[in-house]
Amino acid sequence: MAYTIGIDVGGTKVLGGVVDELGKVLATERQDTPRQGGSALTQTIADIARALMAKHDIASVGVSAAGFVSSDRKTMLATPNIADWNGVNLDAELTQLIGLPVIIENDANAAAWGEAKFGAGQDQDHMMMLTVGTGIGGGIVVNGALYRGAFGTAAEFGHMRVVPEGHLCGCGARGCFEQYASGNALLRHAREAINASPEIARNLLSRGDGTVAGLTGKAITDAAREGDPVALAAFNTTGQWLGAGIATLSVILDPACVVIGGGVIDAGEILLKPTREALERTMPFAGKHPYPEIIAAKLGNEAGLVGVADLARL
Repeated sequence: MAYTIGIDVGGTKVLGGVVDELGKVLATERQDTPRQGGSALTQTIADIARALMAKHDIASVGVSAAGFVSSDRKTMLATPNIADWNGVNLDAELTQLIGLPVIIENDANAAAWGEAKFGAGQDQDHMMMLTVGTGIGGGIVVNGALYRGAFGTAAEFGHMRVVPEGHLCGCGARGCFEQYASGNALLRHAREAINASPEIARNLLSRGDGTVAGLTGKAITDAAREGDPVALAAFNTTGQWLGAGIATLSVILDPACVVIGGGVIDAGEILLKPTREALERTMPFAGKHPYPEIIAAKLGNEAGLVGVADLARL
């Protein structure tokens, strides 16, 4: 049996894995992400692929990375967080380096496909995934197929504007969804509550360096699990924004389920409960039609790797 390789490019590491037809990861290789990006990063991907190819019969390779990918899945159109990769035809460069067919995919799309085929969204022909981390990414499955849009850049949910002239986003617009419902937004909500009432935040601040600036998402999650009121309030605010945004997206896409992934989902029901409540409260035509099910992702950090390996097989 010929397997496929999935390679997930992250900010600190490049992780590759051999994946079988059932989505099982059989072997992995990891290297640090070169800070200079560009050709050094392309070479790192090729080195990982060749190391895995030396031990397994491989038919093709998929690469997932944050950024805009062309609709033919060959070129990185824009990579805001990776240096010197804008406009690079990775398909051509990697095919020359490793000698196998290559496809490129946006990391959130790859994760969504992984969850749709082998994870929380399995057997759902109409599924939406939101990856809630530093920002918000997304992916859409329609009629059992990944939806990319006319130019390959669909499902950038994090940049849906929800507050006119709201917080400035890294994309250059104001009021984007991820400014209110992401991991960074969770930190902002907690810091605003602390600044408003410092006396109730001693427990939360004691988990870091004692300062508001030193607060971390993990500290907020740990405190929320233990019932800290400030931490729970921050998650509630984040969930309210997340649920309202999902309600808006559901009117457009009508998914059967919405899978929530990314680092913030480590909080589980602490985030999902207020998200569901906000969805039900803000859904247009509430009570007139079924709501999508909101569930936690299952594949964790391997979702993108598994998803893009399967896409390379199609």
